[in-house]
Amino acid sequence: MLMTKERRATIQTLRGWAISVLQEAGAIRECEQHGWMKDRADPHARDRAFDIAREDPPDGVSPDAVTVAITEVLDSIGDTCPECAPEA
Repeated sequence: MLMTKERRATIQTLRGWAISVLQEAGAIRECEQHGWMKDRADPHARDRAFDIAREDPPDGVSPDAVTVAITEVLDSIGDTCPECAPEA
């Protein structure tokens, strides 16, 4: 059986691409109410994101650059939505 690999949609920036990979791997998710990205703090999902990034980087981008992009996005995202009320 012939298997085809689905390509990700074209992303305008490396940061946007990194966010897409992190969402695909389940490392981050979007707040349902406000749309902010939230870190799921799942080390296995993070590892999957790094593996995906290294195996299938955007055209013309080195594996080292995608690793840096993934790390920068993870460092910029918290585990809570800034607009949601704190849980009591």
